[in-house]
Amino acid sequence: MITSEKETLLMNSENNFQSLFEIIETVPSRKRDISIETHERDKNFRDVLMHLYEWHSMLERWYREGMDGDNPFMPAPGYKWRNIKLLNLQIQENYQDVTLNQAIRKLKLSHERVMDLIKLHSNEEIMTKKYYKWTKTSNLYSYFTANTSNHYSWAIKKCEVIANTLKEEERDKLVK
Repeated sequence: MITSEKETLLMNSENNFQSLFEIIETVPSRKRDISIETHERDKNFRDVLMHLYEWHSMLERWYREGMDGDNPFMPAPGYKWRNIKLLNLQIQENYQDVTLNQAIRKLKLSHERVMDLIKLHSNEEIMTKKYYKWTKTSNLYSYFTANTSNHYSWAIKKCEVIANTLKEEERDKLVK
């Protein structure tokens, strides 16, 4: 059976979202909030989850402002696409006081809200470039997939590294 791009987007987003949490759950709960030694920006599961959450929040703002007829400032006020690394660093710094359990709750809720936004639209509305003025030369699909299934794939890779590092550290302790 041929499925629409919208259905595929929803399915891939849900599958990747579930896979992300399955990776986190491979680490014993008492170890899940430990940061790893890395030169990467995201040093623990919370950092990764809050990154996703904040990008969901930005997408929701773009969507809300765009659908209200405004021209949303992207990616965020004070930032241009060319300095996205600075924005992502600021996101990471902003959420250092959030616990992993809070991050999980926030991300699960924002994921549901974004899935609901996708479900509001027909496949044509999602796939047609310039269908909505605020998406400029693009389509809703590019915004939705970048902040759901594709972003979750990125997060899966990050969380696999964190999980594997934490498990290796645990094995090393047992060997000593």
